[in-house]
Amino acid sequence: MRYMMTYDMMETLRNTNQWLGATALSMSSYPLFSMVPNPAFQWMAAWGEVTERTFQRMVVKPDWGIESITGEDGRDHLIRVQPVMERPFGDLIRFDVAGRDDMDRRVLLVAPMSGHYATLLRSTVRSLLPDCDVYVTDWHNARDIPVSAGSFDVEDYTRYLVDFMKELGSDLHVIAVCQPAPLALAATAYLSEHEPDCVPRTLTLIGGPVDPDAAPTEVTDFGRRVTMGQLTETMIQRVGFKYKGVGRMVYPGLLQLASFMSMNADRHSSAFSDQITRVAQGQASDRDPHNKFYDEYLAVMDMPAEFYLSTVERIFKNREIARNAFVVEGETVDIGTITKVAVKTVEGGKDDISAPGQCVAALDLLTGLDESKKASYVEPDAGHYGIFAGRSWRNNIRPLVLDFIDANSEAPAARNRTSPKRQKGRKAKPELKAV
Repeated sequence: MRYMMTYDMMETLRNTNQWLGATALSMSSYPLFSMVPNPAFQWMAAWGEVTERTFQRMVVKPDWGIESITGEDGRDHLIRVQPVMERPFGDLIRFDVAGRDDMDRRVLLVAPMSGHYATLLRSTVRSLLPDCDVYVTDWHNARDIPVSAGSFDVEDYTRYLVDFMKELGSDLHVIAVCQPAPLALAATAYLSEHEPDCVPRTLTLIGGPVDPDAAPTEVTDFGRRVTMGQLTETMIQRVGFKYKGVGRMVYPGLLQLASFMSMNADRHSSAFSDQITRVAQGQASDRDPHNKFYDEYLAVMDMPAEFYLSTVERIFKNREIARNAFVVEGETVDIGTITKVAVKTVEGGKDDISAPGQCVAALDLLTGLDESKKASYVEPDAGHYGIFAGRSWRNNIRPLVLDFIDANSEAPAARNRTSPKRQKGRKAKPELKAV
């Protein structure tokens, strides 16, 4: 019960701010006040509208919002999110495209469990759907998982990935974004050693901390400064009585959000001030750029305490992946056993979360993999978000990833590509390693 009061206090403060925003909006919108030519009422209503929306979004899981795509036949095809495997801490889901033939490219998009929902990859999924059969790891909010479901740490995460890959079969291409990059690498190595017939064709690692010490950032410095005892005392709380996971130890989403926003406090403060001004002047809309971004950014989920603490200790502090010393179920996973899976790393030149050098370190661990099956790419002007969901991803990185997939598939999917088609009967050359 020690930390349950703290968790409920945070939820109370969030709820209170949401109520204050709704109250300010309602009071300043009375018809009587319209008779008074005072702009203060407009500004009060604008503040209330932005405040209510901001704090309400913090506890709501966003929808995927991908309803249809236009196929090569020129017709709109409806999208249905379909569960493939359902597990206590996360599901494997498929974006089923109605009325479309089976695609040659089957992609598993591994979403991070780092405070935000898998819907953070919405634009990534939308960009891949015209060319690929897309599967996504959809992680659950820890506050909604009963204590009876047990614990969940980095080893459990790795085993989940192993099970998902086995379920989908070897004709698969895995793309891991951010935090799960080192664990996706470990899961692939585990399969290579125990069930080599189930390994994917390719593995693309995007902006992940394979070796955090390769290029220190504020994130890695924090992991080095604090002790595990300090993290446990300051970051871990018990879920309150309001949710199904009451009593579960978690790293609360609201606390994570406070950390996220503190890294760019001036930018976020300016963004909300500008939005209040736009609302007061009647220039805002429900789906304007501010709301589209913050509706997703503010939607946070609680992370299992075991997963958060083991990630900091084993991935960042002890560098188990970087040292090729990661252990699953008492057995060391040797990344050097990967011999058939083509691996590509993608980094952003301006990434201040997982800086250039952290992800490409994976290639040095692949001692059993031929150099022709290794590739790397750095997008010079892209930050962390841009390399998987921004303009850099759409215009530059996505075409390279699809080319890499085709170059390392038994049957290149030229007919389903939007990029220039390859001639039939010719095998594309693997992309050269270049940083």
